[in-house]
Parts: sequence; C-alpha cells; structure tokens
Amino acid sequence: MRTGAEIVWACLRAEGVDTVFGYPGGAVIPLYDALHSSGIRHILTRHEQGAIFAAGGYARSTGKVGVAIATSGPGATNLVTGIADAKMDSVPLVCITGQVRTSLIGTDAFQETDVFGMTLPLTKWNRLVVSTEEIPEVVAEGFHIARSGRPGPVLLDFPVDLLKGKADVRIPVTHRPKLGPRWPNSAKADFPAPALRSLLLSSAKPTALVGAGVKLAGAHLALQRLLDDLQVPTGATLHGLGAVPEEKPYFLGLVGMHGSHAANVALNEADLLLVFGARLDDRVTGDPSKFAPGARIVHLEIDRSQMHRVRSYELPIVGNLADTIPQFHEAIADLRLPDWSEWKKTIAELRSGERNGSGRALPALHLFDELYALLPENAIVVVDVGQHQMWAAQRYRAHSPRGFITSGGLGAMGFALPGAIGVQLARPDARVVCISGDGGIQMNIQELATIRRYGLAIKVLILDNKFLGMVRQWQQLFYSRNYAETDLSDNPDFVTLAAAYGIRGRRIGVDPAQANGLPADTPDVLKRFLDSPDPELLVFECPREANVFPMVPSGAAISEMLLEEN
Repeated sequence: MRTGAEIVWACLRAEGVDTVFGYPGGAVIPLYDALHSSGIRHILTRHEQGAIFAAGGYARSTGKVGVAIATSGPGATNLVTGIADAKMDSVPLVCITGQVRTSLIGTDAFQETDVFGMTLPLTKWNRLVVSTEEIPEVVAEGFHIARSGRPGPVLLDFPVDLLKGKADVRIPVTHRPKLGPRWPNSAKADFPAPALRSLLLSSAKPTALVGAGVKLAGAHLALQRLLDDLQVPTGATLHGLGAVPEEKPYFLGLVGMHGSHAANVALNEADLLLVFGARLDDRVTGDPSKFAPGARIVHLEIDRSQMHRVRSYELPIVGNLADTIPQFHEAIADLRLPDWSEWKKTIAELRSGERNGSGRALPALHLFDELYALLPENAIVVVDVGQHQMWAAQRYRAHSPRGFITSGGLGAMGFALPGAIGVQLARPDARVVCISGDGGIQMNIQELATIRRYGLAIKVLILDNKFLGMVRQWQQLFYSRNYAETDLSDNPDFVTLAAAYGIRGRRIGVDPAQANGLPADTPDVLKRFLDSPDPELLVFECPREANVFPMVPSGAAISEMLLEEN
C-alpha cells in the first residue's frame, strides 16, 4: 500500500523524469512530504509561472517532457500562461496541480479553482483525478499524449485527499494508446510520390519553408540532405531557426513580419511552396489572402488540423516528418530536376544586396553579431519577446537545431529568464545565454534568486531602451508617436539589482565614435561575460527609438514590407 503522493512520484520515475519544477502550497503538501524519497530532483522557483516556463525550457532543449507542480487556486492559475505558451509552440509538458478535497469540489472552498475547465481549451488533454487507484493509468496516458504526435501540454489535477489516500497498484502500467485521426500513425500511409514529382517538374520558382516540426521530429539532418539535393531558396519560421545551417547557400534566414527581404520575396513569388512542419500563422503569412498568391503548396505536417488553414493546398501530406521527409527524398531520387538557376540567381542577388541594418538599431545589430561570433558550438540562446527577440532572430547563426529558444506563438514576455533556468539544468554542458528586454526581464526577475540558489552559470543580456520597445515602434509608425504607457524611463538599475541577488553585472552603452556604434572593448567585455564560470548580467543601453526592420505592417502582404526607417 502506498499513498497517492508516493504513487505519483513512482509514476514520474517510471516515465524517466529526473527533474521537476514547482512551488509548494496547501493542496500539494502530501506530494512534497513524499519528495525526499522520490529520487527526483525538485527545483524551487520563486513563482509558479517561473516553474512552468522553466519546465518549458527543459522540454524545448531536450525534447523530453517537462514537469511543473503547483498548488490549487492561485498556484494553478499562475500556470495558465505557460500552458498556453506550450500549446502554441508544441512543447511537451505535464502539469501537476493540487485541488481541494473531493467532498469540497464545487463549494467555493478556500483556494478552489476549476482548473480543469479553465485549461480545457489550452491543453492537449487534461484530467481531474477521481481515485487514488487510477493514478498510474492517468499519469501514463498523460505522458503518452504530451509526447506523441504533435507534442503539447497536459494537466493532471489531484484532489488532496487522493494524494493522502492509499492504494495497492502496479507501476509502471502498460499504457495502450487510443489511436485516432488527430495523431495518425503516418509511417503506414501511402506517400503521394507521383503527385509530388509532377509538381516539382512543372515548377519554375520552387521555395521551401522550414518550421518547428522539423526539429520536434528530429528530422533536421534528413531535411538538410534533401535541401542539399534540391538547392531551392529556403526560409525559416522563428521556431524553424537552427534546422538549416546558416552557411548553406540556399538559406535565406527568417521569414515573415520581420523576415529578410529575400526570404519574403521568395515566398511571395514562388510557384511551388514546400512547407516542412510550419503552422503558417499570421506572423509568417501577413495577409493570408495575399500569401504566396501564385504558389501551389506541398505541406508536410503531423497535425491534420493545421492543413488548409490559410487556403487549400495542392498536396497535404500528414505524418511524422521523420518518416515523410525521407519518403520525399526517396520519391525524387531518380528525378531529373528542372533548371532553376535563373530563379536561384534572382533570389541570391536579393540576399547579397540586403543592407546590414540601418539607423538607430545598428549598435544592437552589431552587438548580436559580436555575441554570436563568440558563442561555442554547444551554445543555446533563450530569448524573450519584443524588439530584441527579432534582432536576435535576424542575426542568429545556427549552431544546433535546439540552439534558439523563445516564446513564439504566444509571445509571452517574461519567458526567457526562467526558460534559461530549465535549459541550463537540462543541459549543464551548454553555454546558456538569456536575452531579454528591460520590460520582459522585470516580469520574472525574481528567478535571479533561483539562478543563484542552484549556482547556474547563465549569462543574462538585457537590452535596456527605457521603453516597451516593440509597442513603442508601432506607436511611432502607425499612431503618430503617441507613446501612451510605454515609457520605462524609471527602470531600476539592473546592475545593482543583480548584485542584490549575488550576481555580478556590468553595463555598456553606445559609442558614436566607433563605426559599429559599440565601445572598442566590446569583444573583450563579451568574452569575459561568456567565459565566466558564474552567472553574469550585462546591460546594453540601447538607443531609445531604435526600430526593427524589415517590417510587415499588420494586415499587409509580406511583399509589402517596410525595409528601413524611411
């Protein structure tokens, strides 16, 4: 006979969990009471949102299921943003929440919240546990669903009396997944080779678009082999960055709202668009009715619900990209491809003619160039949300498929600092750099205490422009410079604040006398920052009205991008 809490920990061990992130409270005290004998490392964050973002960082950097624990009521509601973030970005998570006693559910008891109902549209699956005996089956099913098909978050809500109750159960259980059309076993599907070959042979302007699905499937090497043979212009979504090495001659960088000119032109003018594991959301497509207007689309995707969302596709291919990309390559192995040299030459000329940034943003762009030039191969950058996110993405040099991590679909400010904690704990060998803005860093800045407690050598770079920069940019360009409530000129001294947490910090600014706008010793400062065995914080005082370009205005086509300030 074991308590429900002991059963939960045993189930987590059976699923291969070695680390969980959490914050205790009344309804999960039984779980914490049994923690000491669990054999699992628990990381105490300073806020439940910090716990789930850290679990998300852990999962994003490894592909394993991340686990976050919170108590009932406000503990559970503080997980909601992180759950939505994981759903949007296909991150496998299992969230364990405490709940009031079974007999009190529905009575508005202290710290009672219907977390099951609240998270129903935000999770891939959720469950209110109704007996101690069913815990092993529920946990096994939750982990299976979180990691299978298109990954996503699962929430398991445990009434406290079930955690205290005892049962004689077998662990692990043999979970038999319920097969359905939403998560197909694509390996058995017939691959449409004749239709694919016909589309390629009739194409004059083929273009490829790479999304996160390639990395989630572990199919990046197979894709690189395929693209090396095709040699077609290729762009990447924000989450697709890293799947294709930056030095590949056909790679055009980021696409979409702040994508490169060449990448967006290639998408707009393509007559055949090969989409590998991308959702085609509005940040990629711009006005959907004007997206790739002359293109026939071949879309390889594991989630059937993502098909035909923008417009009808000529060839949707549903399946795991680890299966379908090699099948694609095999289908064209003996194909004599058309001569696409003029098309590739046109796009290459656009790429080579792109400006290296302009205006007030130049110092920030050069800072990222200097930073990335110094990063080792095992580096992982974890980026927050805003202007710095787009600059970091535009200048990113791929080191590994999981080397660039950010909150993309939800765009949740405050993700980067706790996300970096999860990454560093999952990858203790990696150089982890957290890149944030002065707005985002203050949303979970309390997690500096977590970094110090666990001695994590995370490097925190803050771009401080004394504004909510991306909102201010929109206000400048489209709202007559009405900077309503975006002024952060009363920011704290981040270096002093870091010192209060026991973390060294320093500050650099802009030097107009230098060609790149940075102080002459910037490379030395960055090298010391990165090479330190301890956590470090570096504040870059960014020009206040620096803007991100190119930029596609809201509602415009990606061909209607603004290339620079004027």
